[in-house]
Amino acid sequence: MKKITILVADDHRLIRESWCAILNSDLRLDVIAVATNGEDAIDQAKNRKPDIVLMDINMNPVNGFEATKAIRKYSPGTKIIGVSMHNIPAYARKMLQIGARGYVTKNSPKEELIDAIIEVSRGNKYVCKEVKDILAEENLTNEIMPVGMRELSIREISVIKLIRDGLISKEIATQLNIALKTVEVHRYNILKKLQLSNTASLINFINTQAVV
Repeated sequence: MKKITILVADDHRLIRESWCAILNSDLRLDVIAVATNGEDAIDQAKNRKPDIVLMDINMNPVNGFEATKAIRKYSPGTKIIGVSMHNIPAYARKMLQIGARGYVTKNSPKEELIDAIIEVSRGNKYVCKEVKDILAEENLTNEIMPVGMRELSIREISVIKLIRDGLISKEIATQLNIALKTVEVHRYNILKKLQLSNTASLINFINTQAVV
């Protein structure tokens, strides 16, 4: 039986080595390459054409979302599973919208990671139980997303999360390693896209819609 070939893309060495050990212990799977960042993942996918890419979404300077778009263009036969430490439904939705076939968190057990790879390799979609449970609880689906959420960028979603956590603009700038002026531009665009008037209404929106 032909093994499922896999590219592991993550900027943490321990994660890469752990995933390689876990996946290569399954006779159905074969990790043929690893990538340490988004650019590397794109190059490896173009050259090696793996069946599956395990794509960490939180990499710099090219993040997993941008790398996914590029790989879908250069290696359309490759199926991508987004992986993150975050169980934020908006991240999972965003990955699926740009062409990924699955999403699991780093909190998922190894059995579920392998299940995701098998299912996606068969042409199915797979979202881990942790995120599906949150989706069910919040009653959020692609058909009934809050107004404007589809238009938010990944960076804007990150800013919303930090606002929810109580950070002010200066703290958000430090956390995301961006300019204070850039944070203010993001905040303005978020309010405009969500059709909200001020920060107070944004916080109320976050709390009532459970968007992050």
